[in-house]
Amino acid sequence: MSDTGPRRLRLVANVLLALVVAFGTIVVSSAGAQAQTATFTNPLNSSGADPWMTYYQGNYYQMTTPYAGPITMRRAATIAGLKNAAAVPVFNDFPAGRNRNVWAPEFHFLNGPNGWRWYIYYSAGNGDIEGQRVHVAESAGTDPMGPYTYKGMVFGADDWWGIDGSVVTIGGQLYFTWSGVPGRWTGNDPSIYIVAMGNPWTVTGARTQISTPQHDWEVQGTPMNEGPAALQHGGDTFITYSASACQGPDYKLGLLELTGTNPLSASAWTKLPEPVFERNDAAGVYGPGHNGFFTSPDGTENWIVYHANTSPTQGCGGTRTTRIQEFTWNADGTPNFGTPVSVGTVLPVPSGETVGAYNRLQSYNFPDRYVRHANFDVRIDPSVTPAQDAQFRIVRGLAGTGTVSFESVNYPGHYLRHSNHDFALVPNDGTALFAADASFRQVAGLADATAASFQSYNHPDRYLRHYDYALRLDTITTATARADATFRIL
Repeated sequence: MSDTGPRRLRLVANVLLALVVAFGTIVVSSAGAQAQTATFTNPLNSSGADPWMTYYQGNYYQMTTPYAGPITMRRAATIAGLKNAAAVPVFNDFPAGRNRNVWAPEFHFLNGPNGWRWYIYYSAGNGDIEGQRVHVAESAGTDPMGPYTYKGMVFGADDWWGIDGSVVTIGGQLYFTWSGVPGRWTGNDPSIYIVAMGNPWTVTGARTQISTPQHDWEVQGTPMNEGPAALQHGGDTFITYSASACQGPDYKLGLLELTGTNPLSASAWTKLPEPVFERNDAAGVYGPGHNGFFTSPDGTENWIVYHANTSPTQGCGGTRTTRIQEFTWNADGTPNFGTPVSVGTVLPVPSGETVGAYNRLQSYNFPDRYVRHANFDVRIDPSVTPAQDAQFRIVRGLAGTGTVSFESVNYPGHYLRHSNHDFALVPNDGTALFAADASFRQVAGLADATAASFQSYNHPDRYLRHYDYALRLDTITTATARADATFRIL
């Protein structure tokens, strides 16, 4: 992470090249455009423990411990946007008995009995630590924002004590891993367990303890192994976990590697003898732990998301904030997380993040009018209020390289989409049809080559155009239609 200057220059050069390849020449004026930053600083929020984060179809998604319902999610196309994104409730089914101590929600995209769905795994109970169990909720579709419905307590009839549930697929088999104890929590040291799953909400068979606090660095404050998170690379499987008491500055990460063939055999897992990520007093970082992983938008970089404190006296509460940083790999194939950087350290954003502008599409033949959404319908109007209704982020097309899509600025995750040749602003449902309907090839303006026109990806004989001020997808055969299908990008 020390080579940030050269890397930042390479990042900007790569992004500019990618924009030229994907979009062609895009005319952007300074008026009305808000440039995105190519750098960021931690933390990502003022309070955010036990973070989980992923990048999916053009957006970052993030969850942290809510302590009580509802479970919320933040979403944004950029890290800068994520820092300002609202925490949107996505699951709020918390009856008595599982409405207290709502901890460590994670969300995973799994192919289950109902097809590809998102699953939220979270810990909750009745307020007594002995009552903590791991629960699961399933999304209705492929949108990480839900809605979600409760599927049950993941341990079923086994009714094991447990917190910090996570999943990993090894050899085509789904496994559940968590922090548990042999019986009651009282008098036992929380350890890392693994068990096979019959489906994303049900475990099956016997559990196996694969790590227990044994080294000096795992028992500082309280003997503890918790927060397992799987990491796979080059055919290898690792599990990070948090060790020692979260109440102190020595909370840190350990690492397990699957060196055998049977994940349900304790002897198949090898624990590294030293921690892999821990306090950095010189940088003012204390208790870094309870992490997750995500890849950069272009898939070329690996990133760790974790929480930490800025003082050794801060504990296991709301002072913990969410931070992210890139990590690399050692020659032997193990991850190299480096050291946690200080709050305020300027870092380049994950590779492939959209670095562009918020744009307006001005009608070529009605220059006082702009493409805008109103009640999710799309038309051209003058004097748009609020202004963000007429602002879009031109992003890499959902259908792939060589296309563009138009994402709403004030409704992130909503895109201009055609259906029955009409246009609306619609949330991305993650389907291939949506991606095709919301993707266009930007070409030279049909009425003026210095402007732009947008050819449908899945109906290449048709173009985006306005007709009676409403946006349509039409064939273009007349001079009037060519003007209607031409826009200036401001």
